[in-house]
Amino acid sequence: MTTAVVLFTSDLRLHDHPPLCAALARHDRIVPLFVRDRGIADAGFDVPNRRAFLADCLADLDDGLHARGGHLVVRSGDVVEEVCEVAREADAAEVHMAAGVSGYARTREERLGVALGERGLGLAVHDAVVTAVPPGAVVPTGSAGADHFAVFTPYARRWAQESLRSPLHAPRSVTVPDGVRTEEVPARDEVAGVSPALARGGEKTGRRRMNAWLRGPVGAYEDQHDDLAGDSTSRLSPHLHFGTLSAAEVVHRARRVGGAGADAFVRQVCWRDFHHQVLAARPAAADHNYRDKGDSWRTEEEAGCEVEAWRSGLTGYPVVDAAMRQLRHEGWMHNRGRLLTASFLAKTLYVDWRVGARHFLDLLVDGDVANNQLNWQWVAGTGNDTRPNRVLNPVRQALRYDPGGSYVRRWVPELAGLEGAAVHEPWKLPARERATYDYPEPIVALDDGLARFRQARGLAD
Repeated sequence: MTTAVVLFTSDLRLHDHPPLCAALARHDRIVPLFVRDRGIADAGFDVPNRRAFLADCLADLDDGLHARGGHLVVRSGDVVEEVCEVAREADAAEVHMAAGVSGYARTREERLGVALGERGLGLAVHDAVVTAVPPGAVVPTGSAGADHFAVFTPYARRWAQESLRSPLHAPRSVTVPDGVRTEEVPARDEVAGVSPALARGGEKTGRRRMNAWLRGPVGAYEDQHDDLAGDSTSRLSPHLHFGTLSAAEVVHRARRVGGAGADAFVRQVCWRDFHHQVLAARPAAADHNYRDKGDSWRTEEEAGCEVEAWRSGLTGYPVVDAAMRQLRHEGWMHNRGRLLTASFLAKTLYVDWRVGARHFLDLLVDGDVANNQLNWQWVAGTGNDTRPNRVLNPVRQALRYDPGGSYVRRWVPELAGLEGAAVHEPWKLPARERATYDYPEPIVALDDGLARFRQARGLAD
């Protein structure tokens, strides 16, 4: 009778789980293991919103395993040390896990492979678990030494031609050996500082949301995904980040639905894979400019009051403030809001993109190193945007994507009395009327911010 350890990381599900299915096919027993990684906490990535969502995911995963005759083993500490100790306790022959993308994840895999090898044990690392198409599977042709696509559109064309693996069924039964020490599965109510309206986590919740999304709302996605007030997005990003849903299965299911809305939605999954393949090829992009534009960004110390106003949703630009308040309240933000708030900080205020990226990672439940950092770089003009000097005007963005002002009135109740599009420019009200609203004046004139950015980039007037 043989045993394998299945190390869960960003793949907290039982459906379409290649490492789990491979281990069950080769061994009589498995140890489903999750390690509360000390390195993640030391890096400041273990923040309340993601910790609470993770607790939901682990509880749901444990429930799913119990229903199949097993249970989840939870440990805390250094991943390599804990996996090796669990393997020893279970007398396991090998360990299965999903391939990571970030520099940290890949170093962790290398360390684990060496440590297990020294003990005569094997490590099987499985691709296409976290993403639909594995990083490195699609590379440019005709470019000597090119190891990734730097521009999205040609990547998307090639990505669409790839044959995705078929989704795997969840196992019917799981046998876990006795004698393996485990901690209690963490609970959400043990976590302090969680956003009041943080969504629930877990595979069952994720699959219900995916099914409901694909049954109807996805059909309007192409036309409505930028509508701030309509909130017509899938909200599946936290489940893709924690792996309670399989990106490959989501793409397969959406393609079966078909239509312009489903196609536009699949394109967003492709964007996710695009950023993962960029980070896999250039792990330093998590902290350093992918393309150096020679910016002398203002630091947080230099722009302290303005940065704090941005974080607090008190910039004087209602749509920016609405999005930042949504982030704090829900631990999530509409994608259009992410773009315009990032542009406001990095280009209008000309503050280092890393300041904003860190704040997003502090609050976003779907805070993902690949997508968060590289989307920030895209907006800041140091990443993969083919128009790196574009600056999003928050007023124009508001008038286009929240024309009636409903999104702003929802999140900036101080301005709820302003009707229609007038809510987007309260500074244009007569002075006497402005005084009746407890809302700040703009912290910077848009023309001044644009001029500063263009001067810093050496752009002609």
